[in-house]
Amino acid sequence: MDLFLNLLSLLGSLGLFLFGMKTMSEGLEKFAGDRLRSILAAMTKNRFMGVLTGIVVTALIQSSSATTVMVVSFVNAGLMNLAQAIGVIMGANVGTTVTAWIISAIGFKVNIAALALPLLAFGIPLIFSNQSKRKSVGEFIFGFAFLFMGLSFLEQAATDLDIGSMVATMLANVADGGFLTVILFVIVGALVTMLVQASAATMAITLMLFDMQIPGFGLEQAAALAMGQNIGTTITAVMASMTAGTQARRAALAHMFFNVFGVVVVLLMFYPFCNAISWFVEEVMMAGNNDLFKLSMFHTAFNIFNTLLLIGFVKQIERFVCRVLPLKEVAEEKGLKYITGGLFSTAELSILQARKEIVYFGERCHKSYNYLLSMHGITKEEEFQQLFAKVEKYENITDNMEYEIAHYLQQVSEGRLSDDAKRQVQRMLREVDDLESIGDCCFSLARTLSRKRKNCKEHFTPLQLDQIHAMENLVGEALTLMTETLKQPEGEGHDITRSYAIEEQINALRTQLRNENLQNIAAGQYDYSLGAFYIDYVNGLEALGDYVLNVVQSKARQTRA
Repeated sequence: MDLFLNLLSLLGSLGLFLFGMKTMSEGLEKFAGDRLRSILAAMTKNRFMGVLTGIVVTALIQSSSATTVMVVSFVNAGLMNLAQAIGVIMGANVGTTVTAWIISAIGFKVNIAALALPLLAFGIPLIFSNQSKRKSVGEFIFGFAFLFMGLSFLEQAATDLDIGSMVATMLANVADGGFLTVILFVIVGALVTMLVQASAATMAITLMLFDMQIPGFGLEQAAALAMGQNIGTTITAVMASMTAGTQARRAALAHMFFNVFGVVVVLLMFYPFCNAISWFVEEVMMAGNNDLFKLSMFHTAFNIFNTLLLIGFVKQIERFVCRVLPLKEVAEEKGLKYITGGLFSTAELSILQARKEIVYFGERCHKSYNYLLSMHGITKEEEFQQLFAKVEKYENITDNMEYEIAHYLQQVSEGRLSDDAKRQVQRMLREVDDLESIGDCCFSLARTLSRKRKNCKEHFTPLQLDQIHAMENLVGEALTLMTETLKQPEGEGHDITRSYAIEEQINALRTQLRNENLQNIAAGQYDYSLGAFYIDYVNGLEALGDYVLNVVQSKARQTRA
């Protein structure tokens, strides 16, 4: 019974450690908000800046998996190209070694778990604060406290289970010092990390075992486990990319290739590499025979060496993964372009995916409108019906896009969002609703032209066509400004003065054409039925313009008309 309880305590301690890391990471991401996303998305100038960005971001959020999944998300959303992503992934591998150094320095020497409860006391008022930033800081403090409480409980549970003796017994059955033993530990490290889905957790366990001075478990064995963890951690990004686009899968493959290649190279000179690390810690760092520092230094040196080795071959790695995963041509009309699966990482980062898809939604609405304009002056019935079918098809596409994007945003909103992100999701939901209405308007206008073609023998007069074209040009300009506004970054200060001016021109022209239409019908210039179709079309264009302005206002965070 005691064995069972101790085993549950071990698993619970590991769970508390992982929960603390996740909470700390999410709290920091929400506190940084757009700034963190901007840093990652903006580091596109060269591969060296990408590596530096990966190091900094991963050191902050304490999770290379989170950084890598974030990068995969950005690649899938078109915010980062593959070469830039490879540089950030390289840096993420270096940044993740900070966790090992923190644990080595204070994790097993200072009873930081004793400080956890006072830390929670500081965090409680922040957690219950109404201000989003303070709440995020509170989450970070809670996560930090839980992380080291979990680490402390993990060490205690391992001692109660006498893990040291169990591992020593297992190692006694393994040939000591043989290279096959090193390979075996690499495989074990990879498999355990794949199961736990967090290299930081398996690194903490490795450091804990190493600190126990278990016979047969020296620097070589611990280093082999650490290298295996570098392979196992790639599974997180691979799983995240399974439902994503080809570019995202390529980024995940590049991550796996980078880590596997580094392990293979270091294995070829494994023992000299370990000896060099021991010498550096003892002679240069003057840390004596500090085993934890040696393992942490190995972890850092391995990733830095791998980065320096491959940073000059980013283009070659890009070509390699592109050859392994060729881009499949997908029909433009099918499905969504950027949201191709579930959520990629934290809810806040997933908003970027939806924003990119909404921009694409706006472009499709504009394309549908262009098909509508092409229906004027078509004499052949077959050509007219083909264009009508295209507008109808795009109306169905916009219906599906509204549902799929709204469903995705609903999933996003179920995550832990900052107040600003919640408001952003609400605005985006309004945008997709109005964009779908634009698609409906285009189809309604196409039906008006179709009904006129069937039920009215008269053609629009040259003056009516001129006035229709004037109205269509204004609506077309409004749609162009809408797509440009949708592409702009989030925030206040969008200048939509021109959009308001166009809307006023559309409304004034609609009123003018209504009055002139009644006068022309009364004067007998054309039949009432033609005038009815004409004014229906004009009213439809004006309604379409209203929805366009609604989208612009939502994106610009301005009051809707």
